[in-house]
Amino acid sequence: MLYTFKGATAGAIREIAEEMKIRQTQEVFLFFSLGSQFDHLIKQAMDRLGVFCLVSDPASVTAEDVKEVNPKGIILSGGPVSVYEKPPPFGGRIFNLGIPVLGICLGFQLWAKHIGARVGRGKKAEFGTHPFFRSAGLDSLSNGLFAGCPEEMPVLESHGDIIESDWRITILGRTENAPVAAGRFEHLWGVQFHPEVVPETEYGPQIFDNFCFKICGAKDRYPAENAAKRKIKELRQQIGGQKMLLALSGGSDSSTVAYLLKEALKGRKEQLRAVYIRGIDRPDDEAYVLKHFGNQDWLTLKIIDATEQFLAALGCPRWIKAILGERLGNWLFAKKFMRGKRLAVRRVYKRVLEAAAKQYGASFIAQGTLYTDISESGGGYTSGAKKAQIKIHHNVDLGFSLPEITPLDDCVKDAGRNIGREIGVPEELLIRHPFPGPGQAVRIEGAVDSVKLKIARQADSIFIEELRKWQLYDSVWQAGAVVTNSVTTCTKGDDAASGYVIALWAVWSVNGFTARWARLPDDFLDLVSRRITNEIREVGGVAYRISCKPPTTIEWG
Repeated sequence: MLYTFKGATAGAIREIAEEMKIRQTQEVFLFFSLGSQFDHLIKQAMDRLGVFCLVSDPASVTAEDVKEVNPKGIILSGGPVSVYEKPPPFGGRIFNLGIPVLGICLGFQLWAKHIGARVGRGKKAEFGTHPFFRSAGLDSLSNGLFAGCPEEMPVLESHGDIIESDWRITILGRTENAPVAAGRFEHLWGVQFHPEVVPETEYGPQIFDNFCFKICGAKDRYPAENAAKRKIKELRQQIGGQKMLLALSGGSDSSTVAYLLKEALKGRKEQLRAVYIRGIDRPDDEAYVLKHFGNQDWLTLKIIDATEQFLAALGCPRWIKAILGERLGNWLFAKKFMRGKRLAVRRVYKRVLEAAAKQYGASFIAQGTLYTDISESGGGYTSGAKKAQIKIHHNVDLGFSLPEITPLDDCVKDAGRNIGREIGVPEELLIRHPFPGPGQAVRIEGAVDSVKLKIARQADSIFIEELRKWQLYDSVWQAGAVVTNSVTTCTKGDDAASGYVIALWAVWSVNGFTARWARLPDDFLDLVSRRITNEIREVGGVAYRISCKPPTTIEWG
């Protein structure tokens, strides 16, 4: 899969064509991520519209590359830098191609400076929600970006620079401190606020819709309704009156499959059992599953505690521990590296599902496997061509003894989410943070044992709980807590002690291909650190990782 467009190489063009085929479209939008903490929300907004939006690298993509792809439109995000001090890398000639552009905050300032308008520091900065006033007396064409929006509306602002009034820019709206809060020059459109942040910018979704379909003239939306109906019909014909076992994690993909099966089986509870596997999961995964699936009249939910099975698979074999002792046995023989942990988790995952299916009398096993999972695991394109294996997924090519059903195996992430929205999957399930298939096993350095697993889950629970309380969860793309092998001297009570160091991390990203460390508030990190060290006896200290991807990866493992 092509996660970030970096240039019109033959391979990139081939992968774009492949994804267009999957999405059933001939249209693509390019989204240049300039470093805003809200970039992933722009991608989500485009995904909800059902358009193919390809994240693009502003430092390497040239005007010639853009012409080769021939997008319907281009979006530039905001960012933390200033266009008059240290502008971000971006090929300004792209603005001259005649392709509609929507610049958001810094993106607007970039094209304004490109055409000769003055961008400078405002007398007053604007942060938080402010009223935006549309300009009166403009014709319908000039007002196209705000069609269906009121004359006054709340918008989320986060900038200290302003674009000064210029004869070349048609002013579409203002705020109290920004005389050009929205503007247009020929095919270039811009806003100083953030339409991707809702509900603060209440009409943000309408603005994106107007840009894509009114201004850019796009015709194709991913046909989520048609795709859902087709998949439901195929599932109904395939399953008939037989029983189905579903692997349910509480994430967007398996939740969407659950709702597809609900429609296919017409809510017949006796035909559908969902299995949630406890052990190396996040603490709030089970809570979400219970909340949304624990008391439904269209499926039965079975929670299986496989903690001991995972620990046995990841650790040293029992007969060796009996000879050498647990500590020495784990040090010598436990799975310590990424690939070994992934393979161990796969074996347990398969064994648990097979046993559950047999006990239930199921004829099929269903999973939320995506085309992306298959591709990263080395599966071929639809043409059958072999690909490199990026990582082994826990839900691909397991070789079950029962027929396996994967209704989303022709979908990428956002297409699967849109199907979920079409059939009523709750939004809070669809936009949860990603979580690795090997679970907490890759958030523990070295050997995995029961003590470290308990610590990992407790630390994760505290971190995520506070992110939600502080309303920071949606602003970061992913966050986690890692139990490191480092041990620090500490004092608890009046006595000296030692304890593990927990490494917290959170990133701003669009799709995980690149990421920047999230600058979380000091008061927030202080509170989380105090909670973790006070509430988890075995922890002696907390660190916060401030490395970006590249060079680091997002997950510790």
